[in-house]
Amino acid sequence: MDDADYGRPIAEDSIRFERLLPGPIERVWAYLTESDKRGLWLAPGAMEARQGASFALRFHNTALTPDRTPPTERFRHYDGSFTTYHKVLRYEPPHVLTWTWGGGDEAPSEVTFELSEAGDQVRLVVTHRRLADDDTRITVASGWHTHLTILEDVLQSYRPAPFWPTFERLEEEYRCRIMSPRN
Repeated sequence: MDDADYGRPIAEDSIRFERLLPGPIERVWAYLTESDKRGLWLAPGAMEARQGASFALRFHNTALTPDRTPPTERFRHYDGSFTTYHKVLRYEPPHVLTWTWGGGDEAPSEVTFELSEAGDQVRLVVTHRRLADDDTRITVASGWHTHLTILEDVLQSYRPAPFWPTFERLEEEYRCRIMSPRN
């Protein structure tokens, strides 16, 4: 795995990922916004093409890859499907998409997807802001890294690695990357 694939903290509460993906840009945009395509790498859920739209994502991470290895006991409660609720904050096709993430007892965080052409490829920058603490940043970084790797594999017609073993390995790596500057 290329070190450039790893998310980088850009502020105390934010992490950013950057990937070069096969284009064209409209194709990658479709994988962010169309439920059936997004469901191949993240989670399905219909999203209206407008700012202010509320939508739900139905996650089933184990089913994202052909190898359906279940999570270890620590993440067993995420083994089935679960639903998260979001609101579109920016919708500027095919370049910028921002939505809320989470909420409930705390203010929601925000995810921004930025697409730009890079020759015959597409630069995807994913920035997740307003993350409450280090543990949240570690889990979010591991999740985005795993999901973005699956997206990259899907766009290149590669067989993705199993979700949970990849996520759990990355979680340990991000724990070292995010916590080590403070030790």
